[in-house]
Amino acid sequence: MTQQIKIPTQIEVRGGEVNNLKGIDVDIPLNQFVAVSGLSGSGKSSLAMGILYAEGSRRYLDALATYTRRRINQVGRPNVKSVKYIPAALALRQRPNVPSVRSTVGTMTEIYNVLRLIYSRLGSPVCPNGHRIKPTIKIAEAMDVVGDQMSVIECPVCGVKFHAFGAEDFAFNSDGACPTCGGLGKTKQIDASKLIYDENSSLADGAIASWRLPGRNFMPTVAAAMGIRTDIPYKDLTDEEKNTVLHGEKKQYPVDILSGTGRVFHMEHALFENAYNAIEDSMATTKSERALKRLNQFYKFSTCETCHGTRLNPDRLHQEVTGLNIAEASEMPLGDLTDFVTKMKAALPENMQALATNLSSELLNQLQPLLDLGLNYLTMNRLGSTLSTGELQRIQLGRTLRTETTGVLYILDEPSVGLHPDNIAGLIKIFRQLIAGGNSLVVVDHETSIINAADWVIEIGPGSGAKGGQVVATGTPDELKKNHKSLIGPFLSGEATIQSRKLASEKALFKAGQFGLTVNHRFNLNQLTAKFPLKKISAITGFSGAGKTTLILDSLVPALERSIKKQKLPEHVAKLDAGQLRHVVSVDATPVGKNMRSTVATYTNIMDALRKLFASLPDAKKNHYTASYFSYNNKEGGCPTCGGTGQISLDIQYLPDMVETCLTCGGNRFNPDILKIKWRGNSIADLLALEVEEAIPVLKDETTIADTLQVLKEMGLGYLHLGEDTPTLSGGEAQRLKLTSHLKRRQTNSLFIFDEPTIGLHPLDVQTLLKVFDQLLEQGATILLITHDLDLMANSDYLFDLGPMGGSDGGQIMAQGRPDDLVKQPNGLTSKYLREHYQNHHMTV
Repeated sequence: MTQQIKIPTQIEVRGGEVNNLKGIDVDIPLNQFVAVSGLSGSGKSSLAMGILYAEGSRRYLDALATYTRRRINQVGRPNVKSVKYIPAALALRQRPNVPSVRSTVGTMTEIYNVLRLIYSRLGSPVCPNGHRIKPTIKIAEAMDVVGDQMSVIECPVCGVKFHAFGAEDFAFNSDGACPTCGGLGKTKQIDASKLIYDENSSLADGAIASWRLPGRNFMPTVAAAMGIRTDIPYKDLTDEEKNTVLHGEKKQYPVDILSGTGRVFHMEHALFENAYNAIEDSMATTKSERALKRLNQFYKFSTCETCHGTRLNPDRLHQEVTGLNIAEASEMPLGDLTDFVTKMKAALPENMQALATNLSSELLNQLQPLLDLGLNYLTMNRLGSTLSTGELQRIQLGRTLRTETTGVLYILDEPSVGLHPDNIAGLIKIFRQLIAGGNSLVVVDHETSIINAADWVIEIGPGSGAKGGQVVATGTPDELKKNHKSLIGPFLSGEATIQSRKLASEKALFKAGQFGLTVNHRFNLNQLTAKFPLKKISAITGFSGAGKTTLILDSLVPALERSIKKQKLPEHVAKLDAGQLRHVVSVDATPVGKNMRSTVATYTNIMDALRKLFASLPDAKKNHYTASYFSYNNKEGGCPTCGGTGQISLDIQYLPDMVETCLTCGGNRFNPDILKIKWRGNSIADLLALEVEEAIPVLKDETTIADTLQVLKEMGLGYLHLGEDTPTLSGGEAQRLKLTSHLKRRQTNSLFIFDEPTIGLHPLDVQTLLKVFDQLLEQGATILLITHDLDLMANSDYLFDLGPMGGSDGGQIMAQGRPDDLVKQPNGLTSKYLREHYQNHHMTV
């Protein structure tokens, strides 16, 4: 008798204790679309990434050869009793990295790699005597010859033999790079107008902008030793003095330099660097991206005169496919590539059709997910650094999904980031295709339309941090709508109140004044004028790729920054009305801190205040412990075994690196001798182990610390530990943490710009965020939001909507005004979805 095999229908997780998860038991249906919901910090990502992805990828890698595993960055075993029936897992993380200046849409999607192959194998080369040669199978075969004869072909007209261009010859990051710009498409030179910070200031007060760079702040002292007057306005210096400041010879001088502490240091050989040298020498030695970005502000970039921005050596542009060179093909929107492939195949001889089909199929395979995700308007030559968060996220998603695998567990963390509500429909279509292909899908997201489309929902909570980490509810979306324990249920059913703040009336909207700008031409914006109210919340909305990032981050921010410094506006900004604005604070969702040494306490002023507090104690003074001894980043205070990281990493070759808690300090990072110093019975490590809410009553008498703790609590971050690593925070948590210092002082004449501030935020977290915005408004601030979140739109005083679609089909003003006015307007996709959102939540339209 044949025994019937039972096929598993769900992943079984038992005893999950990753991060704040409290030994949870949960079943995740296989071959279904499962959404994971919960407040920020509740433990959603701990379940999805910390258990499911970690265990799914680990078990897959265990099946590979030892040699292969040694070359792959492996994930360690999660803290869980058991995980049964889990497939191999692929993950898409929340925040894509910002691409380098050498990245384009073509290189990021790898479509350009296939295009290079097409041009080398199927293109029509030109011989050294100028004869164009039709594509033949012999040319394609020549590319695969080994040795000196590789790519050598003969011109059928003049008989000359020459090396035709291979795929690598069309790579602007390699052999095909323009000799002038090195494949960047732009050349740069120092902008003289940016060297002078303020000509009304003296050299001693920082008139020279480049002398404000690290390591150059003593240049005014050297200039004084040279006989230049440093105590009068720069504009009053003689032409000779100005010339020396700008172009003076590099020479060494003996100088006495007064430090910030009042001590005098004598330098016998202080090198004078003029205003230009200070930038050039800094550029020659800098290695960090942050420093490079700062230095680039002193340069003006212009299109390379050799390659005219194509990045390629001009001789590569002679080779054509369907009458287009590779640079021209790269300028086509992705949506036009299908027609390009069809024309190419039609023009080739019969014996090249198999090769053409092979290459074109590969290109279309990589292209289709991007088209499904609404990126048809992007061109291959578009710089990766100019893409919005949503566009980057969809490119990352497209790369992940194009494999068309089966039996895989896909885990997506916030795939809705940067997506307009209309794009969400395309995203859900992709999800359904994944399931239909025999895969399983787990999506961590706060977007209610995504959760409503799921087959099954797992809600983690009920609170954040120590108050979370439990399974609150599971079931279908309809079941959660009826579950009184569910926090997301009322938002799925429309019963929740979404407009949580009082909006400005039409009469009061522009009462405090306005600011705005006109962009003459930048990407898809042409002669576009925008205005916004001061001391109110404005939201910039519109289809992904419509021009929101271009208008605000590429145009308004640099224009305001230059205006404040009394510098020339960017070339593409025709006019700027700054109103009363004098400060710009741009808050994005990039991680806070670069490594595990950055914590909530070190990022805020809490750590410095704690160090001073402990250094003031009698026992500390008795041992001559200064404030530096109470930092785990210094050798005096850090654990001698782990160096202040609290962990020891063990390389065990082909297995994942093993991270162990340091046995000397027990993970608290400090030298054991330092922990003997106690304040009210607590060591400094004891205080860092507290959550913000726990620390408030303990440190209530320390005013500086208590004020910061209260701000963190008000921002909904009361569940964070003071010693929590900041790089692990979600995008929404990172944004709120960056606001800590701003909420404690007046912000009159300050503009705060938030790029997708609801990343990782539950609808209830959004309401907390709105309270933070209102606090900023009370301090006199003006707020601009770049958002697709309908709840934020409904709570903004003013909306400015771009569209109708993305790319060349975008860049137009579809609607502007108060949200209650927009829902009554017929134009634009945003108005349509906002109107539906109002109706779903029983609000008057």
